[in-house]
Amino acid sequence: MATVETRIGRLRTDRWRWLLSASRIALLASIGWFLLARWANVSLDVRTQAGIYLFGMVVLNLPYGGYEHMSNLRSRGLPFGARYIGLYLLAAAAFVALFFAAPVVGLAVAIAVAVIKGGHGGLRVLDALVGTDHLRTGPQRALAAFVRGGTVMIVPMYAWPGDFAAFSTFMIDIFQPGAFAAVAPHFPTVRSLWGGVFAVAVGAHVALGFARREGLSTWLVDVGETALLIAYFAVVPVLVAVGLYFPLWYSLRQSARAEAIKNEHPADPGSAPSPGAVVAAFVGGTVATFGLAALLATLAPNPLSGGTPLVSGVAFFSVFISIVALPHVVVGDWLDADRGIWYTP
Repeated sequence: MATVETRIGRLRTDRWRWLLSASRIALLASIGWFLLARWANVSLDVRTQAGIYLFGMVVLNLPYGGYEHMSNLRSRGLPFGARYIGLYLLAAAAFVALFFAAPVVGLAVAIAVAVIKGGHGGLRVLDALVGTDHLRTGPQRALAAFVRGGTVMIVPMYAWPGDFAAFSTFMIDIFQPGAFAAVAPHFPTVRSLWGGVFAVAVGAHVALGFARREGLSTWLVDVGETALLIAYFAVVPVLVAVGLYFPLWYSLRQSARAEAIKNEHPADPGSAPSPGAVVAAFVGGTVATFGLAALLATLAPNPLSGGTPLVSGVAFFSVFISIVALPHVVVGDWLDADRGIWYTP
């Protein structure tokens, strides 16, 4: 009996390692499948890609974002929680206003938010689970975050320019049809510019990390995962890549970070919220989230900008998820520096 209990305890302790491995395997499997499909001259149509995106981002990943906030806010008291939620709603409202006033600028901010979320969230996972002894200074950590996050948007912008431009157009058309036409001639230049900046950043990140390493292990893991992310977003079509990245990479790895921290720093059992409070928070968050989506769809001049329901759904939820992601980063991490959604002791 003791042996079984010991094994169960070991499995629970090692759960974060399984989650970390699963994130890497998921991306490797996706790369392998699409390389094989390309070799066999098989491709997914846009509707299928859109369906995969919506399943990954809305069904799988959106609830995890709510869980991150709930986990962060539990046992921190009503005054703090009220300020947190108030700031979150204020930031979301400001971002909505920006999309209505200047949708092209709003799109640029949305892309930046995705880079920041993927980069800084990924860096915190390295801090907690792998180690970052090769990242010695604040600017070097910022460079590492830019490289990790840049794989999410800059690589597909360069590798899949047609799809990236098309869905950028659909997102902007939700608020101001035709507005992307004014900047479309500059897209090839912007694509090449950011591609060059990203390539230089990757080289600098790898070289600086090697020069400042204490040992090879953490640097090798960082470089290997960076190469994996670049390959993933270069090979996998952009809709599928982005739609599966957040649930299969971001969420799995943040769950691994949370598991590892829980094992090393067990919470006081008395601090856990009651089941009723958890259910109430989940229901309230769900109602608020989809209420905001419904309000945005009602107010937007052209919510079905993509023409078909699936393609329009991708454009709309890309905008919506970026609106809730901005306060996710700004309020959930930057303004909550002592704890935050990516807390690492």
